[in-house]
Amino acid sequence: MTDWQSLLNPEQLAAVTASDGPLLVLAAAGTGKTHTLTYRVAYLIEKGVAPQNILLLTFTNRAAREMLERATRLAGPAIGSLWSGTFHHICHRILRRHADKVGYTRSFLILDRDDANGLINKALKARVSDLKHFPKKEVLASLIGKAANTQGDLREIVENTTFNDPVDPEIVLAIARDYAEMKRNANAMDFDDLLVLTLKLFEEHPEVLQEYSMRFVHVLVDEYQDTNIIQARLVDLLASHHRNLMAVGDDFQCIYSWRGADFRNIMDFPKRWEGCEIIKLERNYRSVPEVLDVANAVIAGNPDQFQKTLRAVRDSDQVKPLVSFLRDASEQSKLVIRTIQRALQSGYAPSDIAVLYRSHFHVVELELDLRRQRLDYTLTSGQGVFESVHAKDVIAYLRLCSGGTDEFAFQRMMALMPNVGPKTAEKIWQKMGGQFNGALETDRLKLSSLMPKKAQEDWAVIDHLIGEYHSKDLEHNGNRAVSSFLDTWYEAYLRRNFDNAEDRCDDVAALAAQFERGKPVAEFLYDVALMTNVDAEQARAMDDVPGIRLSTVHQAKGLEWPFVIVLWCNEEMFPSGRALKEGDDAEERRLFYVAVTRAKDNLFLCVPSTRKIAHNGGTLYLKPSRFIKEIPNELVSKRYGFY
Repeated sequence: MTDWQSLLNPEQLAAVTASDGPLLVLAAAGTGKTHTLTYRVAYLIEKGVAPQNILLLTFTNRAAREMLERATRLAGPAIGSLWSGTFHHICHRILRRHADKVGYTRSFLILDRDDANGLINKALKARVSDLKHFPKKEVLASLIGKAANTQGDLREIVENTTFNDPVDPEIVLAIARDYAEMKRNANAMDFDDLLVLTLKLFEEHPEVLQEYSMRFVHVLVDEYQDTNIIQARLVDLLASHHRNLMAVGDDFQCIYSWRGADFRNIMDFPKRWEGCEIIKLERNYRSVPEVLDVANAVIAGNPDQFQKTLRAVRDSDQVKPLVSFLRDASEQSKLVIRTIQRALQSGYAPSDIAVLYRSHFHVVELELDLRRQRLDYTLTSGQGVFESVHAKDVIAYLRLCSGGTDEFAFQRMMALMPNVGPKTAEKIWQKMGGQFNGALETDRLKLSSLMPKKAQEDWAVIDHLIGEYHSKDLEHNGNRAVSSFLDTWYEAYLRRNFDNAEDRCDDVAALAAQFERGKPVAEFLYDVALMTNVDAEQARAMDDVPGIRLSTVHQAKGLEWPFVIVLWCNEEMFPSGRALKEGDDAEERRLFYVAVTRAKDNLFLCVPSTRKIAHNGGTLYLKPSRFIKEIPNELVSKRYGFY
């Protein structure tokens, strides 16, 4: 028999050896959540529960594999018959046996994103004649997916979404109905259908629900705070017979409402599961006490939560987190780089250091400076500044404006025009004689005359912008050139084509702010070309060498680093101004808490006081974040200016 007491702390032991019945384990950051879940599985098997009567639900296949590998080492190979995996994996397994009850055959197909978007596009083209002024397939897919995952009303979602052109909700509803019918006719399900149809199966066929609710004597759920309304309902149904449900999560780390996670699931768990036991894991094995003191102070401002206090297992290192008040983005970038260099000199490896931020556009200036300093980094939050589609579009526009023959920029800009495919673009290029100089009015007039009818309106706007670029000498005001392109045409293009258009617009605006007034755009483009080519060579040469990590806080959840730097701890930045308008102060505070609790040894918080405004090159004065103001002075060290 395993000596569980020697392997677990008292709270973990209580969770692992809990008696039958509903159990909510509130596992605060760094308290051994995975450790506890794994040992609970092993404990149940040692106690005599057959592995095939245990269901373990996770949010990633990696988490499921990791827990199974650990549990196998404890309980032996018999654990292989345990049902484990993501919600979608388990639902797929169930539907393969019962698809006929929800209108499919058991040999149904699962659509990948491209296949699903292709069907939506087919429905779109059948319903809409003016495709230019209607949301593209990716945007429609996002709207339909949001309605599915939140069990929300698609009409309301459409009515509450910002579009550049008026969008009739009835047409979107018709497209959604056509899409659903095409899936049924093709015997195909998309990713969301796996959840939706399993719930439908259980609710409309109680005999099927009874089969699974009786089979699973114990149901365990990881990251319960991230469940959406469908997932929570599925869990409740699957555990309804035996009532042995162990939900493990942390309400302090519920940060994914934008993708359907419902905070109420974990907060209302004791109401839905009357008589449930609640165990709190508060012993933190990750961070020094000084970091945890700041984390506790930050999260205390949220009243609607299960109160927990992180307690450090590690000894103090007598170094308080540092709050640095700076002039602007440039000073922040310089200080971060100097801090990184000092950390490297003191013995930290590049992979020990992470720079975190609320939104991707917050890191544009720093990424450029890291490239200039030849400091290797890994970008977790998406593509690098100049690898993103929207940045490449902007660079192509500037290259086309700058004059001279540039076939690559020409072809990329043509691809943005409606009804202009690669073959049409190539024909136009040939008719232009294999050249186009935006500085020459004759070239611009000739190109306008060659545009297909459906592209003429859009190109007229671009043509006017190229003309202004030269007439107003925007070659020496790249900020205004990019801002005009964004405001006049490109923002509308992004909103029609991407469901995350606002984030892309923020990225472009941040890119515009990088231009120094008076510095030629051509010089900036040369710098970009040189930096990206050197980076590509370094990436090939150092493919397996991890560098400094740059990441949004959302994508840093579940990770940890000895040295953590957080950028732009300002009102309207972190917390996000957009989130505050939507009333999400509480979730923003939880997000800041997640950022703080990623740090093991050192925490560095940056608070610039000004920010460039991309649209007019002016200066925006910023206030320190409310989260910074709420930290008691005695818990942090404060410094002012670049040092």
